[in-house]
Amino acid sequence: MKNEIIIYHGSENIIKIPEYGKGKAYNDYGLGFYCTEYIELAKEWACSELHSGYANKYLLDMTDLKVLDLNSKEYCILHWISILLENRKFTLDNDFGITAKEYLLKNFKVITKGYDIIKGYRADDSYFSFANDFLQNSISVRRLSQVMKLGSLGNQIVLISKKAFSKIKYIGCEEAQKTIYYPLKKKRDELARLSYLLNKKGDTFNMDDIYMIDIMRGDIKPNDPRLQ
Repeated sequence: MKNEIIIYHGSENIIKIPEYGKGKAYNDYGLGFYCTEYIELAKEWACSELHSGYANKYLLDMTDLKVLDLNSKEYCILHWISILLENRKFTLDNDFGITAKEYLLKNFKVITKGYDIIKGYRADDSYFSFANDFLQNSISVRRLSQVMKLGSLGNQIVLISKKAFSKIKYIGCEEAQKTIYYPLKKKRDELARLSYLLNKKGDTFNMDDIYMIDIMRGDIKPNDPRLQ
């Protein structure tokens, strides 16, 4: 029996044949085809304030595909940030942020070469701002891990190899009206920001919390139990 899953890709266009090597290299996990297992999320991701879109539906045969799952126990939230730092543009306008970036890329770098699929958080505007706060030493590792779950902004499945692209089959699409799904997308992001601010405001100081400056001063590495 084949190990098949249904995935969705939100886009302004109907995409019957996803093409390897196309797309934006500065997306969360670099060049790839970004999907989700949830059709409602795909519809939100398909819409902008100006354009409606489509939730393209695919059957993906996972047999023999090598998956990098950033939510597994062998990785921590800092591995996720290190991948973002390699692909997304952070505004790091001071020496601390630049040094923090260098430290994470040196010690928490994830080698994605050799994998066919990446699973992990999707860095919507809110998630990206949370990560940036951490790099600027504004929030702790504990806080960052908590806020990743706020707002249900969603995980994604990214096809990054030719082999993965050869195992995906288009099976239809559903239209996503901007008047319905753009407000839902906006609301989801706003709720994440609000939850973050309220949670941050009501949080009590914890002497055991670890900040970016503690990680660098203590030369903390990925297998350190304090990061769990």
